[in-house]
Amino acid sequence: MTTLEKQNTDTVTAFIEAFWNGGDMDSVDRYLSADYQELAYQSKEGLKQFAGKILDAFPDKRYTVEDIFAQGDKVLVRMTVRGTHQGVFFGNAPTGKKIDVTLYRQYRVVDGKIAVHRGWIDMVTMWSQLKG
Repeated sequence: MTTLEKQNTDTVTAFIEAFWNGGDMDSVDRYLSADYQELAYQSKEGLKQFAGKILDAFPDKRYTVEDIFAQGDKVLVRMTVRGTHQGVFFGNAPTGKKIDVTLYRQYRVVDGKIAVHRGWIDMVTMWSQLKG
């Protein structure tokens, strides 16, 4: 891994910890570029809104980085999110059930800031854990 790739993975890891695990919505200003492109949640504001819904529904949620790979300006992360369904989630009342779901995130880092994000989550597994 080159020095740049190491710096990029460090940036992404710090963002995941601050934003997804720490619930620090203001961290988007520190880690995301001014021209940031959000390809999973439409915008920076959409990203924050979705993260807020997750935090409300799963207040004990924790994202764990399982694998992280960098090539040039791209960083690919495989994570697991675990938590307990304690709040309304997309109209579904709290079930008290635990989730353990895999998700992938692809970031593009330019000049030390995240410029592009797209994400995929295994919603089929999540819904089966909440309903099952």
